[in-house]
Amino acid sequence: MKIEKIATVTKLVNRFDNELRAILQADLIAVKRTKNELIEKIAQSVQGKNLSAA
Repeated sequence: MKIEKIATVTKLVNRFDNELRAILQADLIAVKRTKNELIEKIAQSVQGKNLSAA
């Protein structure tokens, strides 16, 4: 009985871990995409004002 409960808890923890990892990975991808879009908009703004990004 005890071994069966441990296995069940382990499965639940592993499932939670996998789902959390997937959510965090999706969030990281979204953050990177947003960061790249922001950098692109800043670069376009700088070019539009004839300023140097350096």
